[in-house]
Amino acid sequence: MSTAAHVLLALLAAGPLHGYDLKKAHDLRFPKAKPMAFGQVYATLGRLERDGLVEQTGTDRDGGPDRTLFALTDAGHRALDTWLAAVETPAPYVSSDLLAKVVVALLVADPEQARTWLSAQRRAHTARLRELTALKADPTTGLGDVIAADFALTHLDADLRWMQTTLERVTDLHREIHG
Repeated sequence: MSTAAHVLLALLAAGPLHGYDLKKAHDLRFPKAKPMAFGQVYATLGRLERDGLVEQTGTDRDGGPDRTLFALTDAGHRALDTWLAAVETPAPYVSSDLLAKVVVALLVADPEQARTWLSAQRRAHTARLRELTALKADPTTGLGDVIAADFALTHLDADLRWMQTTLERVTDLHREIHG
């Protein structure tokens, strides 16, 4: 089951909601950079209902089209508890566009060009660090966005440290080869 499905189960754990309200609740609690599309909400609800993890508990009109309320079933509660209790296995191999680009740059470029590309990437990471730090300082930023910013900042910092180490290794290798 997808992470999005588990997130919807978690949002329904507080009580029944309409699809529209689920999307709003998701987007309030998770980074605005990755809002959940309405189509994804309803497709996921359909799969969760098919699998017996949510059920329709009624409809209302509230001045507009019929809106279906969805609630977590006992099986949905168990599925959510099982997912939350499971420890995420750290990835055995790191794979990212950044890693691939750096390795390819080192393979095809002369060391000076590779350093230039790495330096440009470092500047982009540093600029993103500043943006996220400013976001966290904004008093209107919600808790979900602050937590997501902390997550991103930690990863950006690790990327920057890795790029610095890589730059130093490229420089050392260049010195060894060219004396």
